Amino acid sequence: MYFMSDVNPVVESGDAQSAGSNPGAGIHYGIKELLSILPSSSSKEDIDLVTKAYAFAEKAHTGHMRFSGEPYMVHLFETAKSLAELSMGAETIAAGLLHDSIEDRGVRDEEIRREFGEEILFLIQGVTKLGELKYRGLERHTESLRKLFVATSQDIRVVIIKLMDRLHNIRTLSFVPKEKQGRIAAETLEIYVPIADRLGMGKFKQELEDLSFPYVYPKEYEEALSLMKQKKNETERRLEKILNTLRKELAQQRVTNFRTERRLKGLYSLYRKYERKGRDIEKIHDLSALRIIVPTIADCYRVLGIVHSLWRPLPGEIKDYIAFPKPNGYQSLHTKILTGDGGIAEIQIRTEDMHRTAEYGIASHGLYKENVGYKDKTPGGEHSSYLQWVRQLLPLLSRLPTLRSSLPAGAAAAKEEEKKEQKTPRWLKEIAETQNFVSGSKEFLEDLKSDFFSHRVFVFTPKGDVIDLPIDSSPVDFAYAVHSDIGDHMAGVKVNGKMVALDTRLHNGDIVEIITKLSAHPTSKWVDLAKTALARKHIRNVLEKQSSKIK
Repeated sequence: MYFMSDVNPVVESGDAQSAGSNPGAGIHYGIKELLSILPSSSSKEDIDLVTKAYAFAEKAHTGHMRFSGEPYMVHLFETAKSLAELSMGAETIAAGLLHDSIEDRGVRDEEIRREFGEEILFLIQGVTKLGELKYRGLERHTESLRKLFVATSQDIRVVIIKLMDRLHNIRTLSFVPKEKQGRIAAETLEIYVPIADRLGMGKFKQELEDLSFPYVYPKEYEEALSLMKQKKNETERRLEKILNTLRKELAQQRVTNFRTERRLKGLYSLYRKYERKGRDIEKIHDLSALRIIVPTIADCYRVLGIVHSLWRPLPGEIKDYIAFPKPNGYQSLHTKILTGDGGIAEIQIRTEDMHRTAEYGIASHGLYKENVGYKDKTPGGEHSSYLQWVRQLLPLLSRLPTLRSSLPAGAAAAKEEEKKEQKTPRWLKEIAETQNFVSGSKEFLEDLKSDFFSHRVFVFTPKGDVIDLPIDSSPVDFAYAVHSDIGDHMAGVKVNGKMVALDTRLHNGDIVEIITKLSAHPTSKWVDLAKTALARKHIRNVLEKQSSKIK
């Protein structure tokens, strides 16, 4: 058991020579470089704030060194630099510079508040709190921790700061003692990568994956590296040939305003797909993909038509993520084509806005900017609906639950047994169960939309596990989300220590305790109280059994 804060490897200045083989080599950082990459819209006040935060951090971390032998200020600079490259606001960049000053250097909250204001203190405290969350390396715990990680932050900017903090730490993981490398990398794969994915930050997701991969699965990493070398040249030659042909055709069709780039699949993603494909590398056709980036949505579809006029598309492999975006906001057209030389190639077509969203996710939408924040303000402007789930996280927790579970021993044992069997994600199993139960496809799609693509609330069991439910869910939904036996024998419920009615709407941060009795059972009214398809399914099953017994 260890703390996430273990990943900030530091030693005092007297130990610098023993910490790294090349202390201080290649250090390139400074306030001038940081200011040069601030957003062009930065005001004089923004520049002054970042400059002040840099000077404060530099003083606070005097003599503070990392295992690499570099001054700790390098880490703070790299974190802030990544935030600036994302065009984050000045307050967020300043918080990136100051995020370890309280935890590592003993700077008092009051001093931060006095020098930089309440909002920056709030962001720093949020990052510090995330550093205290424990990762136990247990399968049953990781999903709860991912959700708790997001929920506890209270502001999406905190999550982005923490991701950029982790990104630089994983880039320098080779300097960390070997006994810590594996667990830090595993934590990154289990916790940080899924969060980056949920936020749509594809560029950072891939880098976090590929930098962690060799520390967690060294043999598999070497195998993936070999597979990449084996197929890369062949794939690159094929894409170059396709690109030359396509450029000529686009010119003839008077499509001139476009740019192209090649996307190389990440090693970790490659290996996972290799395993899914029965370890047959010939079944992987997207090792490298050609991206065509155009000004408008209409251009996307026009270019897709031109591509298909040149090469036959692979049946069933045309994916329209523009009309039907992924839940994390990703939009693009994907097609796999038969190249005519016995090969298959993937082509992706998108606009510049779609490309930035695919790379940077939520950070590309401007919702993080100061005065349009999440803590106690209402986001403005026109934004994609997929970001609504983030807003539902706020305002959130001011405490972590410490109460003990009151589940019956038999049900608790059954719950543990059920968790051992759940190798596929719970939400995916729920979809499958719901699909089998619901006879009408329209009803199934409505349930799917309601359960998994609507706003979410994060509530807690007395033990501290996080339960992720649709907004407006009731204790009935909560009980069945914990275990069907709990729902079937629910006799009462406490929310935050007080008895409440079963039609109570649950809110973010609620601690819910279900009281059970063997004689208790669902009634027909429960169907109307349930928000989730899973709860309705179990309730109807029980009601049908009761009805058949009466007959």
